[in-house]
Order: sequence, then C-alpha cells, then structure tokens
Amino acid sequence: MTRTTSVAGSFYPNSNEEIIRYIEHFSQGLEEQTVMLNPKAIIVPHAGYIYSGFTANLAYYFSQKISKKRCIVIGPSHRVYLEGASISLQDVYETPLGDISIAKEYAKQLKEQFDFLCFEPQYHCEHSTETQAPFIKHYFDEVEIIEIVYGKLDENRLSKLIDYCLNDEDNFMVISTDLSHFHELKTANFIDNICLEAILHKDIKKFDEGCEACGIIGVKSVIEAAIKNHLDVEFLNYCTSYDRTKDDTRVVGYTSFLIGDKKE
Repeated sequence: MTRTTSVAGSFYPNSNEEIIRYIEHFSQGLEEQTVMLNPKAIIVPHAGYIYSGFTANLAYYFSQKISKKRCIVIGPSHRVYLEGASISLQDVYETPLGDISIAKEYAKQLKEQFDFLCFEPQYHCEHSTETQAPFIKHYFDEVEIIEIVYGKLDENRLSKLIDYCLNDEDNFMVISTDLSHFHELKTANFIDNICLEAILHKDIKKFDEGCEACGIIGVKSVIEAAIKNHLDVEFLNYCTSYDRTKDDTRVVGYTSFLIGDKKE
C-alpha cells in the first residue's frame, strides 16, 4: 500500500524541481549559522510553504547531519475527527521527491504497545504531517518514516509514546503545529508568545494561559518528554502569515524549535 499525497500542488509544489527551488531559497545564508544543540526532535509548522516553509526548513537544515533510521512525524488531524491516534501501516510514503519507505514493522510494534493507536487510512490525508515529508526526503534521504495523526488524546499518553521513541537512538521526532489562527496581528503576537515562552522554558503550566496552537497536544507531549529526558530546547524562528500577505487582520502564527543535547 502507498500513502499517497493529498496536498501536493496546494500546500507545497507537486514537482521535484519546484520543491528544490523552495528549499534552496529558504537555505540561503544558513551555512554561516550554527546551533547549540544536537537535535533529537524538532517542532515545525505545517502551513503552505509560501507562509511557513522558511521556518520549517530551519529545523530540518540544522538537523540534516543526524544519523537515524526512522523519522516519526506526529501531527493533529484537521479534516477528520478521531479519538486517539492513527499510525501509518502502508508500505511507502509518496512525495514529489520520491517515495519514502515506511518503517512498518516498528509501527506495528508501537501499535501493539500503545492502545490509543489504530490504523485507518482515512486519517492519513492530513496536511500537518504530509507537509513534512518533502523536507524529510530531501534532508534524510535514507531514513524510513512513520506518520502518526492524532485527534482527541490526553497528552500524557502521547508523551509516553514520544518518550519511548526518544529512548531509541534510531529515532528522530518531528512534532507538527501551527500557532494561533485568524487574530489581528498584535493579538496573535501576544497569544503566540505564550506558546513560545512555554516551549522555551519547558513550562507545561504556561501552555494553559492561552496558547492556541492547533498541535498543542503534540507540543505539550514532546516538552513533557524533554523534561523527563533532560533535553534542552533551542528557539529558531517565529513568523506569521502577515510577513507574506501584509494582511494584519487575520493572521496565523508559525514557529520552529530544536530539542536535544547541547553540543560539546
């Protein structure tokens, strides 16, 4: 079975050449920059590449030297209601840059171990996870992928899965979220700063002070796992759709972070 693309040509280009042009544009000048962490996980946005692609690319660019077997992508369901989460059990994941092998046997192990996981193909037409796949294929060509799409789910249960995966050195975690939606710019900046501070300071309680991230369950879960595993957090970027559209009446916020160990 193939996990076919569902938003290629809308959220991101449907051709190899166009995606590469985007990534090369996003990456200009980054070779002169450094980061403090060896990443084990990243937090990235999932809007159209014209809006949030630069912000997402930063996290992948500064993670490209990792040596991992599997990339586990976790994102919220936007189109279909579900309780719990669905894990991809197809054979390959389609992208315009070429197919990515799905780590099917490992995914089956996770499904057996965590009772909130199911597999329903209808849940895997999801842009929050699919928008990550071209970046993964470009930067980690030999890695296998696992897609987990969640709905109504307690973050403590998801955090146990993330903790389990982080403790396997073969895994790299991708947590997908956008921030606030459709506020005027000043309000969006205020609300989004709550999320940024909560992530940066690994402050779980602060998320409840008004964070409106659509992927807040995944973000809180990975921060809980980071606390448990004594991992550090590094801020990369924050922007809004205003930076692209210049419409300050209904903006969406985006951010990216690294999570990992400090470089020696």
